[in-house]
Amino acid sequence: MSELFVSLLPFILGSALLPIQIIIVILILNNPNQGVLKASAYVGGMTLMRLLQGLVFGLVLYNSELADDEQGKSLVVLTLVTVLGILLLVTAYRQWRTEDDPDAPPPKWMAMIDNLTPLKALGFGFGLLLICGKCWVFTLGAIGQIAEAELGQTASAIAFLGFVLLAEILLLLPILISLALPKRSKSLLASISSRLNQYNRPIVIVVSLVFGLIFLYKGLTGLLGF
Repeated sequence: MSELFVSLLPFILGSALLPIQIIIVILILNNPNQGVLKASAYVGGMTLMRLLQGLVFGLVLYNSELADDEQGKSLVVLTLVTVLGILLLVTAYRQWRTEDDPDAPPPKWMAMIDNLTPLKALGFGFGLLLICGKCWVFTLGAIGQIAEAELGQTASAIAFLGFVLLAEILLLLPILISLALPKRSKSLLASISSRLNQYNRPIVIVVSLVFGLIFLYKGLTGLLGF
C-alpha cells in the first residue's frame, strides 16, 4: 500500500495544487449568506464527479479483459501519464505566453458565484470538474495506478477514496478554518485568496512544468520499455 501511495502522490499533488479551485472556495466562503454551506456543496459536487469517474472507469478496468493482463493495464496507465505530461507542459507554455488556461472556468461562471444557491454550488463544482481536462487525466491516472496494484475491489475502493480526500484537502481546509474561526477566518481567507490571485500564473507554470516533465519522462520511458 505504501508503494501505491508513492505512485499516487504526483496525481494527488497535481489535483490539489490548482489555485483557481481554492480561490473559488474562498470566494464562496466570503459570501455572507450560507457561505460555508455553499462552499461545502461546491466541494461536494467535485467529490460526486470524482466518485462517478471512479465508479465508471474503475469498473471498466476491473471487469475488462485488461483485468487479467498486467501488461495491458500498465500500457493504459503509461499512456494516461504521457498524455497528462503533454497537457501539463502545454498549460505551462500557454501560461508563460500569458494565454488563458483552457481548464479555467469561463468568466461568466465566476460572475455567478455571488448568486449561487447550495444546489447551484453543487452543480458548479460538478460542472467545473467535468470540463477540466487535466483533472480528468489526474483522476484516470490515479484509477489506473490503483487498478495496476491489484488490491481487490474493497481495498481499491478505499485507496480511491483516500485519493479523493487528499486531492481535495486544500479545498476542505478553508471550510474547516471558517468553522473553527468564524470571526477571524474572513480576513485570513481574503489574504490567502489575494496571494493566490497574485501568484496564480507562476504557481500554475511551476506546477505544470515540474509535473509535466515528471509524467512525460515516466510515461515515455515506460512505453519505450514495452
